[in-house]
Amino acid sequence: MVRGEPVTSPLERRGPGAARAELRVAARQGGRAVLPFRRQIRVLHTCRRGRIEAARCPDVVVAKIDPRKLKKKQTVNISISGCQPAPEGYSPTLRWQQQQVANFSAVRQVQNSSLNKHRNHWRSQHLDSNVIMPKSEDEEGWKKFCLGERIHSEIDALPNNESIGIDYMKVGFPPLLSIVSRMNQATVTSVLEYLISWFGEKKFTPELGRWLYALLACLEKPLLPEAHSLIRQLARRCSEVRVMEENKNEEQISALNLIICLVSRYFDQRDLADEPS
Repeated sequence: MVRGEPVTSPLERRGPGAARAELRVAARQGGRAVLPFRRQIRVLHTCRRGRIEAARCPDVVVAKIDPRKLKKKQTVNISISGCQPAPEGYSPTLRWQQQQVANFSAVRQVQNSSLNKHRNHWRSQHLDSNVIMPKSEDEEGWKKFCLGERIHSEIDALPNNESIGIDYMKVGFPPLLSIVSRMNQATVTSVLEYLISWFGEKKFTPELGRWLYALLACLEKPLLPEAHSLIRQLARRCSEVRVMEENKNEEQISALNLIICLVSRYFDQRDLADEPS
């Protein structure tokens, strides 16, 4: 052998065609096909390198996770209980519930039709200088925007100054079409979550009711799992507040009944529906 000349087997020196022919003959005769010498060396080298790398690996590998990068509220607690029954004498009739579902369906159709046809028009309209919509992730900003500083900060009364008109920063902005047309589904779901979270510890107000109705009207079907969980949580909270209502304010109980009705009958959460009176 000449120094520097590659190591080859006699079979390889005869050429690739001869090698393949030899393997075919061995297979037909029931013999064992032997790999060319150089290929054997490569296979042994690969196996040896794999064993070395495996020996260097630890038995247990632990991922290094920075807890600061984890998002908040990753755990969602879902209750499987239904709604509490309405106070005696305040359970809505089946006819009333069916009528509310029909009205709500009509509102959604008109709103969706208007948004689909004129979304660019509504978005092109400049909002008043005092209308600054918060970013989707700004929870406190959206609570103040929808409910106003008076309710959000639990201020009993505002200075009476009719000469300057309505201060929407104080009383909250209504869910106008020019506003909701700028909200995509992710923002609708986020704002719904913010308001339901606020409602979990606070009382029901007309401002809250208007926004909850508008956001429900904006939800697209089929519902995403997150939205599905949120509206069920909303219906259960409405039933709790309805039971705790001391003065049995008929207008407020009717508003709570409406939300429970829409969640259970329009969005097909029938296990949460009120039994007809």
